[in-house]
Amino acid sequence: MAQRRMFSKKIVETDFFMEMSPTAKLLYFYLNMSADDDGFVGNPKTIKLISGATDDDLKILIAKQFIIPFESGVVVIKDWKIHNYIRKDTYNSTVYKFEKSQLLDDANGAYVLNESEPSTERPREVDTGKDRLGKDRLGKSNNNMSDKSDDVIPYSEIISYLNEKTGRSFRTTEAHKRFIKARWNENYKLDDFKRVVDNKVADWTGKTINGQPAEKYLQPSTLFGTKFDNYLNQTPMRQEQAQPYDDLGLPF
Repeated sequence: MAQRRMFSKKIVETDFFMEMSPTAKLLYFYLNMSADDDGFVGNPKTIKLISGATDDDLKILIAKQFIIPFESGVVVIKDWKIHNYIRKDTYNSTVYKFEKSQLLDDANGAYVLNESEPSTERPREVDTGKDRLGKDRLGKSNNNMSDKSDDVIPYSEIISYLNEKTGRSFRTTEAHKRFIKARWNENYKLDDFKRVVDNKVADWTGKTINGQPAEKYLQPSTLFGTKFDNYLNQTPMRQEQAQPYDDLGLPF
């Protein structure tokens, strides 16, 4: 396994990252340092104890989608491939093959859960032994996943609109609802979700990303994830426009 780890300022110098508590940020760095060459950590609770972080810090990283948890207790660093490039002569593939099989890369190179095919194992939050996050730990951030009642969030209408525009058949699963609720708690509304769908359908239809059809990323975990605001405020490209690329060689 490679012995060096790097961190991208595109992730750790964002306002979204800096809003977290110092111990949550420290835990994130510890998890990255302990991850294997594919970004997986098999003992996140042990790393939490080593770093001096708390149960709430681990939950915050999950709620803010800096890490992705699996039923097995394993977590993966969502932006691992943005942080690190592992040389082939030092790379060792993860032992967590099943968990890795549930992931795709989004347009920015970050991991997202593959929601297009059924899985025998549903990702969930790591059980940290507490029923809820303390409000003092989360402050007044709109990222608190329990801020707003499900009764006011139009999950079905959002998923139906996505299916209508993409010709897909996504269902209103708990995993999809988690992404929608996170953005709704940030005060985005129904029209914002529809605009994101419209923007990315226009941008990705007929395009390829890393040799793969870009339409495969037209799914809730990608569209309604942490890049939501960027997608919302992006001007849809016409077919003849050149496609912009970042320094990773991937479209924004």
